[in-house]
This record gives sequence, C-alpha cells and structure tokens, in this order.
Amino acid sequence: MARYTGPKTKIARKFSEAIFGEDKSFEKRNYPPGQHGNNRRRGKKSEYAVQLAEKQKAKYTYGILERQFSNLYGKANRAPGITGEVLLQLCEQRLDNVVYRMGIAPTRSGGRQLVSHRHITVNGGIVNIPSYQVKPGDIVAVREKSKSMEVIESSLANARHVYEWITWNNDTKQGTFVAVPQRVQIPENINVQFIVELYSK
Repeated sequence: MARYTGPKTKIARKFSEAIFGEDKSFEKRNYPPGQHGNNRRRGKKSEYAVQLAEKQKAKYTYGILERQFSNLYGKANRAPGITGEVLLQLCEQRLDNVVYRMGIAPTRSGGRQLVSHRHITVNGGIVNIPSYQVKPGDIVAVREKSKSMEVIESSLANARHVYEWITWNNDTKQGTFVAVPQRVQIPENINVQFIVELYSK
C-alpha cells in the first residue's frame, strides 16, 4: 500500500505548520530543517516554488501521493463548481479523513490504518479502501468486534473537534457524513488557488 513513511516533523518544519497534528518535536524546533536552520538566508521564492509548496502541503496533509493527488485534481477539474474548492472537498470525503474527523483515529494516518485493517464499516458493510469517497448520508461506524479497541477508545475520549458536516453517536460508535463541507468550514490552511495555477500551467 503506497503511503508516505518518511520523517513527519521534518516535513512540518519545512512548511512551518504542524500539518500532521500535535508534535512536540515541531514545537521545540519550529524553524526550517537543515544544517543552518533559522540562520540560513532564503531569497524570495519564485511563483512556481510557492505553488509547488502549496501542492506538497496539501498532499502531505491528507496523506495522498502524487499520482492519486493528480487524479483527484483531474476529477475536480471536470466537476461543476470552483476547481480548488472541489479538490479540497474530494480530499475531505476520503474515508480515512472522515474517520479522523469523527475522532475515531487521532490522525489521518491512524484513520488510514483502521480502514485498511477492516475496523470500519460504511452503511453496514466493511470498507478497507482509505481513498473510498464517502457520500452525504453515508453512515460510518466502528465494526462491532473493534468497538472495544484501546486505540479507538482513547482517540474518542480525547476528540475535541466538532464539525458541522458530521454527526457522531459515541454510544453506538457510528456517525453520519451529513453533507459535503464548504470551503469556509474546512479548517486546513491550504491556498487552493496556487494548486489550480500550478496544474493549469
């Protein structure tokens, strides 16, 4: 299964944002990686460099590799609406992301693992494809045999975020993907316009 397995703090430092969630190492050294760190002189970035960095940040944030992200962009470009917004919405509709948003997993990579290991159901059936696109009205739940798993219990106990487009019932350990979120509702700090400009070249 293709996924990024490299150093996460280094990537977070590159973008000056804790894009993989809470990270004590990032908090200690929230300056760019490299031998000279903060003292290294950096000239003004070119337009292309800024656009590329934004695309890379989106990819790492949602845990998507290059070909998959390119395919998602193509799908967003063909869909009605503003391409950049549709792209983010498609990323938000990925099952691993929905599992993370519901609080079942503490991170997106954790959500990806739960899905891959067959702990998650959609509308009553097990789905083990992290990139599965969840649709409005779909019911996402923890499989009956997996409800007592410590990692899931711990994540749900520490879940603090509430999202308008998702409902969650902690007793039954299932939630509903109510609607596709609007751009203003998605908290990720990603400038989708730069990504669209990059792919439009």
